[in-house]
Amino acid sequence: MPQTSHSLIRRASLALAGLALLAPLAQAQKLRTVQVVSGLSEPLFLTAPPGDTTRLFILEQNSGLIKIIKNGSLLATPFLNVGALASQGGERGLLGLAFHPDYASNGFFYINYTNNSGHTVVARYTVSAGDPDVADSGSAFTIITINQPYSNHNGGWLAFGPNDGYLYIGMGDGGDANDPQERAQNGQELLGKMLRLDVDGGSPYAIPGSNPFVGSAPLDEIWAFGTRNPWRCAFDRLTGDLYIADVGQGSWEEVSFQPGNSPGGENYGWDIMEGRHCHEPAVGCNQTGLVLPFYEYSHGGFPNFRCSITGGYVYRGSAIPGLQGTYFFADYCSGQIWSLRYDGTTMTDFRERTSELEPAVGAITGITSFGEDASGEIYIVDADGGEIWRIAPDLMTLSVPTLTGGSAATVSVSDATANQVVFFGYSLTGTGLTPVSQLNVTLGLDNPGLAGSDRADGQGNASLGAVVPPVLSGRTVWIQAAENGNTSNVVATTVL
Repeated sequence: MPQTSHSLIRRASLALAGLALLAPLAQAQKLRTVQVVSGLSEPLFLTAPPGDTTRLFILEQNSGLIKIIKNGSLLATPFLNVGALASQGGERGLLGLAFHPDYASNGFFYINYTNNSGHTVVARYTVSAGDPDVADSGSAFTIITINQPYSNHNGGWLAFGPNDGYLYIGMGDGGDANDPQERAQNGQELLGKMLRLDVDGGSPYAIPGSNPFVGSAPLDEIWAFGTRNPWRCAFDRLTGDLYIADVGQGSWEEVSFQPGNSPGGENYGWDIMEGRHCHEPAVGCNQTGLVLPFYEYSHGGFPNFRCSITGGYVYRGSAIPGLQGTYFFADYCSGQIWSLRYDGTTMTDFRERTSELEPAVGAITGITSFGEDASGEIYIVDADGGEIWRIAPDLMTLSVPTLTGGSAATVSVSDATANQVVFFGYSLTGTGLTPVSQLNVTLGLDNPGLAGSDRADGQGNASLGAVVPPVLSGRTVWIQAAENGNTSNVVATTVL
């Protein structure tokens, strides 16, 4: 423990400057998954109303139920039941949910489902007046109905743009394989497009005046062309950038990017292209004016058998500061999970996270969606297992005994990386967010000092012993350990 605050802070500055010499190549913050709930029936999507940090809303595809997890517990009464309205099977059912930006005051939310005729319906509902955990089932108001010629490629995603408040809808090409009617490139079809509607400016909706094709030949609702089945897309809540994960045909899965300041009008290429590759025709296709994906992956073969991308979110939570700006996505068939960073020009920090996020007990399979709560934390929706998992930091565990000024004490850490150097930091001013680039971590301490270090043993245990300076008696000290790519919990203790 520190001898005097000033001497240690000076010593800490020198020690932190030398961390790059002591640590191997930096790694990302270690992650794990925490089960939030189980026992669901084919969960398909998860979201939360703006500002609501106590509830998560889950869609079940074929039951037609929207269920609520409130303060960590699954409520027995569904929020809404549209099972009698929605068709079932395959890619049909209850597919999407978005809360109005002013949900707290107007109670409006919007669902995307295929009706009993198999057609896409986007409808508005209102929360009941007497119970915030139950919707008014009689409040349905249809915003738009779009005929679906086949049972697949229905899309299903919808969300409000964080920069403009308009409702965006991801529409698949309507099926069958290979877009046989060429709908994705047909400006007189809403299928195979990203749509943008103003649900506040008219009834059932108005066309935003800034939509790119207003006054020209393509339909006014169209925001962008050329999607095959944008099953799960996401806005970066900080920047407004849109990540479009579009399910491929037989060979390639892709993620396209639309910057938050885009005027719209992009053509993402299907069915001229599949990923970055000519599809129709297979060679020599005209790529003029197309916006190709910034990332693609092939279906591959044994042992992965990838087949269908599931788009996720850009992490903007606070539990894992080192993940800020990281985009997560997965493959439904292989169960692989990846993350990356993209700034609109360059992709960096690509990592496969599958093994890291594998639960200690059980498995995550059939990833139909990721979810984002009101605080920006990210979840995984496991349809096959009927489970919801939260992505969380895989922290070392720091133990701090009672500290007495003038007496020796030993702080210890478990769950560190075997044989890795562990640094013990402290603060005399409280918690905060302090990046330490040499370790690729963000400490949860304000103005941290370095008390010392120890190399973990083969079981991941490390410790630091010292005499607690008498001058600290009566003061609160905040302590945290860090290793390359990982941190511990923060312990606050008052010195006796």
